[in-house]
Amino acid sequence: MANVRVERVEAAERMPAQVGESPVWRAAEEALYWVDIPARKIMRLRVGTGERSEWMLPEQVACLAFDHRGTVLAGCETGLFGVTLIEGASGGEPAMVTGKKLAAPVFPLAGMRFNDGRCDRQGRFWSGTMVQDMAAANPAGALYRFDARGVLSAPVVDALIVQNGLAWSPDGATMYLSDSHPSRRLIWAFDYDTEAGEPRNRRVFADLHHYAGRPDGAAVDADGCYWICANDAGLLLRFTPQGTLDRQIAVPAAKPSMCAFGGRDLDTLFVTSIRPAVGANEHDGHLFALRPGVSGLLEPDYAGEL
Repeated sequence: MANVRVERVEAAERMPAQVGESPVWRAAEEALYWVDIPARKIMRLRVGTGERSEWMLPEQVACLAFDHRGTVLAGCETGLFGVTLIEGASGGEPAMVTGKKLAAPVFPLAGMRFNDGRCDRQGRFWSGTMVQDMAAANPAGALYRFDARGVLSAPVVDALIVQNGLAWSPDGATMYLSDSHPSRRLIWAFDYDTEAGEPRNRRVFADLHHYAGRPDGAAVDADGCYWICANDAGLLLRFTPQGTLDRQIAVPAAKPSMCAFGGRDLDTLFVTSIRPAVGANEHDGHLFALRPGVSGLLEPDYAGEL
């Protein structure tokens, strides 16, 4: 267990997120973006000044990326959307924004939405779907690729209950994917064809039945190690590229949800969290930051134009 100082980034009076997710560092703005899924919010924190802005969408938003112009590519309830965030949305009530629907899969069931998502090293956007009622344990979810031409693939990986944990090795040749459901708790690795955008040779990378918590959102550091939020255990776990657990760090929230490297030198790890419906503490649902002693990698922008 690494002894690392973990700080809550938000002020005490700030309302916690219900389901904080999808932190993304924007180096050009020196700002962190993340979402609160059921609140339908995208949030931004300018780390240097502490200025916070919020935008509200017409439907739940679970994950996001950016194109080179700063337009948001958002994975929502009914599909993928291109969203332009209106500046000046700081303080007070969040600004309402709408987006242009770019693509949508054929959902096999009602009550589904997109979940975890990010771009591969070549700028293709990947995201998976899930049945929102986790208690149903329904493997109707699937992983999709949205390429630079704006084409949404057929399911690339199917039979997922709660898709999560997307990340790529520094050279892009390994793709990681997890399933967070309590009955799964698995992280897989794939050989990734960077030219074709195709994952192959799926194998178990880590089985969290042997560790604490459920595998939620993830990030890869510059050494190629895979950091996963151990939901329900209040931990961050780091696995080497060989799948060996070599570090774990406790955070003040029971349900850390996703992590992302940021800061001027990419040496800060930001962590979002979920607020439990019962028994929440003062930190649950807030945003945290820590210096783990390693640096991360810049998240690629979406290669197309939105």
